[in-house]
Amino acid sequence: MEQHRGFVDRHIGTTDAEQAEMLKMLGYASRSALIDAAVPPAIRLRGPLALPAAKGEEEALDELKAMARKNRVLKSYIGQGYYGTLTPGVILRNVLENPAWYTAYTPYQPEISQGRLEALVNFQTMVCDLTGLAIANASMLDEATAAAEAMTLARRVGKSTSNA
Repeated sequence: MEQHRGFVDRHIGTTDAEQAEMLKMLGYASRSALIDAAVPPAIRLRGPLALPAAKGEEEALDELKAMARKNRVLKSYIGQGYYGTLTPGVILRNVLENPAWYTAYTPYQPEISQGRLEALVNFQTMVCDLTGLAIANASMLDEATAAAEAMTLARRVGKSTSNA
């Protein structure tokens, strides 16, 4: 059974009406007009790219698998004789299997975390601009910790010593 998994079938894009509405809001009659206004002629391609004919997902995977089959598995000399050693579980769990040692990303979805961090820094900048304060609290990734930090900061810099 031949499977066709097209990009269009898996992703929902904008409709023609939505695109027309966005272009109208920007003051352009077409996407070409928008591109003409945004992309300088000096950096544009003069003609079409010389690309091979498009392939479907299945054909592309077959071609990649054929390339991968050409690889040869050779003997590895990495380790210089220090192989077959026993690594204690605590080292394995806390060092070798801990992604903090080899990536800056947190173990959850980094795209979402990065987006939230960007939103927090934008919020912090806006609060500073609106209030004229030198600092604003938006340094924590989760809102509960940020609220606790804000209350602690307010207590520290406040003049009153009461808890009320």
